[in-house]
Amino acid sequence: MTARHPMLTWLLAASALLLSDICRAEAPLEATQTLDKLHSYAASADWDNYFALYTEDAHFIGTDAKENWDMAEFSAYARPTKGWTYTLDSRQLAQHGDVIVFDEHLSSKSYGKCRGTGTLVLTPEGWKILQYHLSFPIPNAMAKRITAQISAANQEE
Repeated sequence: MTARHPMLTWLLAASALLLSDICRAEAPLEATQTLDKLHSYAASADWDNYFALYTEDAHFIGTDAKENWDMAEFSAYARPTKGWTYTLDSRQLAQHGDVIVFDEHLSSKSYGKCRGTGTLVLTPEGWKILQYHLSFPIPNAMAKRITAQISAANQEE
């Protein structure tokens, strides 16, 4: 059938891809909403709802090399604060079955441009954050100077 009807084969393949994208369209929307809530709850210091968005075994990796926290450690850090505000500039999500990896560009009054990357997993309660990593994107032209400063600071410790 393929050799005799290449157009039919092409249409079937295109339809399968289109249906695949339609079926996956709802999951990333829910995942996007999870990430939107994360930033909203952090801005209002609504820590109960904020931490409910993470899996029990989740990790938050902060901007400092020493900040690789499980949820108990991160909760102890976050709860005494008044929260933090990051504004979404852009976000990309890629779904692989019950896992979504994401990359978001954020803005902050305190830090300027930041990047959040991580992993969401589909649970019976919906999409939950398994890992979130906040970082500062460093332009290549500045990288050697900044990494030298970091190296010097680490030697002082």
